[in-house]
Amino acid sequence: MPALKEQRQKKNTPFGMMKAIRIHEYGGLEKLIYEDVRIPDIGPDEVLIKVNASGINPIDWKVREGQLKEMVTHKFPLIPGWDVEGIIADYGVLVTRFAKNDAVFASLDISRNGSYAEYVVVKSKDVAFAPGILPQSAAGVALAAQTAWMGLFEEGRLKPNQRILIRGASGGVGTFAVQLAKIAGAYVIGSTSEVNIELVKSLGADEVLDYKKDDFSKLRNLDMIFDTVGGETQTHLWQLLNRGGMLISTVGISGNEASGYGVTGKAFKMIPSGARLQDIAGLIDRGALRVIIEKIFPFSEAGKAQKLSQSGKTRGKIILEVQKRQANDRKKH
Repeated sequence: MPALKEQRQKKNTPFGMMKAIRIHEYGGLEKLIYEDVRIPDIGPDEVLIKVNASGINPIDWKVREGQLKEMVTHKFPLIPGWDVEGIIADYGVLVTRFAKNDAVFASLDISRNGSYAEYVVVKSKDVAFAPGILPQSAAGVALAAQTAWMGLFEEGRLKPNQRILIRGASGGVGTFAVQLAKIAGAYVIGSTSEVNIELVKSLGADEVLDYKKDDFSKLRNLDMIFDTVGGETQTHLWQLLNRGGMLISTVGISGNEASGYGVTGKAFKMIPSGARLQDIAGLIDRGALRVIIEKIFPFSEAGKAQKLSQSGKTRGKIILEVQKRQANDRKKH
């Protein structure tokens, strides 16, 4: 492909076309349409990423179904997918951190077009140099790992030696939360299904509970609960916390029981940060943080990938491979 920036500078010259998966209205899996669209322009503080892979997250199908339409305004047609790994294809005039062919990854602004496409535009402040792992694996990091990091440390202020229960410990966010809490020196209790107990133990959990069989009411002296599951069970968790303890939730807080137990409940929305993501990449490069991949789907099977995510029975992350990486198509920072 010709130099992208030079091509765009010619007035009224089409920049080119790409393949993308878009939705033109809210609805079921049949609303995912594979089609040709124009490669997007970039702003002065943005980068254009040639997408290798997109991480599949629950936010993808929740947006498709219209579950978040009261919270986030989307303009149709919309490209879903808000986790990306790829290489820098072009960058705006204010961008100095990145060069063409740098391997990068990012979590994207869900109000904008996403990464079910051959190219995506991202604010440079949200981008980090990718860790030296398989590119497809890196696509499963940014949203989930940053959600875990932000919940544990920026919202929850987790400290060494505190006792924490992590619900949904084998899921995309949960697998990172277990590892990050353990790295930070906490005593980690994970909850998952029986089939995933050994996986959660391998991530460093000090104890692992089967959420279907074990009696959670016996837990005591918890300083924090990190809840990625929600539901009716959440209402029974407040009494497990020490006074002054905190329940951090990625899925919302139900009821107002917290104050009656002298504890705090806090739901939050992850805000992307390239600086935070670079620290996460460093932990992966050191071997301190693992990325658990459930399955990699080809670009044409985005519907199957979302269906698997929607089942709620995945271990770690699901990946959509958009373009196969060429051997010389990646420059590591």
